[in-house]
Amino acid sequence: MQQIDPGFLRPLLKPRPEESHKGDYGHLLVVAGCEAMPGAAVLATGAALKSGCGLVTLHSTPRALQSAAVNFPSAMLSEDPGTCFSLVPERLDRFDAIAVGPGLGRQPQTAGALGRLLREASTQGIPMVLDADALNILSANPKLLDAIPAGSVLTPHAGELRRLVGFDTPEEKESGIRGLCRRTGCVVVSKGFHTGIYTTEGETLVNYDNESGIREAVDYLVNVNGLSRFCMLGGRDDNVDACARKKIFMQCLKENKIQFSDRNYEKTDMSDKCEREAGRLL
Repeated sequence: MQQIDPGFLRPLLKPRPEESHKGDYGHLLVVAGCEAMPGAAVLATGAALKSGCGLVTLHSTPRALQSAAVNFPSAMLSEDPGTCFSLVPERLDRFDAIAVGPGLGRQPQTAGALGRLLREASTQGIPMVLDADALNILSANPKLLDAIPAGSVLTPHAGELRRLVGFDTPEEKESGIRGLCRRTGCVVVSKGFHTGIYTTEGETLVNYDNESGIREAVDYLVNVNGLSRFCMLGGRDDNVDACARKKIFMQCLKENKIQFSDRNYEKTDMSDKCEREAGRLL
């Protein structure tokens, strides 16, 4: 088992040559959002751009595209005319990778479109990242697991993973993840307080550094910026991992003698002002 820490990650980050341009860094298709959940598409598009993708195209419904155009004008747009994902974009060969799932919903037409997208991407050898509702659709339609392009990445949290493989014990969870890797030829990122990455070769990489990372980020934001109210943790109150992170967050504020009411806690991104430095620490 390999522990993920800065020392492990740093050699993997390749420097970019000065003589390069956006076309050298890949074209990602993001398929996300629906009329009822446009925010997920906007967040996914922003994350893709900030991750370093050279070109990002968002395929979504009109409401999500309007929001994305305002927030991320460098993203390209592809419109699905319905109220949810129902139409596979033309010419998938333009894209080097596809990210699909956030805020898609689980409508029958979306499930059908996801199946077509998986099969076409598989035929063309385009790797995918499948998250959120894409995983929920796979759980309800397990035959689609065999259509996922080899070399793709599945990113379930505990609830999505339980729906995918079913487990009651840590041993069953581990076995289920291994079986999912073998069946699909995909990497599985089991998200949680200690996120685990499971490869098709049987290797496991685990991030044990969440608590120290959160503590360092809180200390930095409080001591350097003097902030008494900011947001940096995601998740729902009924999520065990989110509750664990929140507990650490609140304890760090207490240790720094910051008055912070539990009622002020919001489950959103940290402020833009602090994002760069805190992100460096997390």
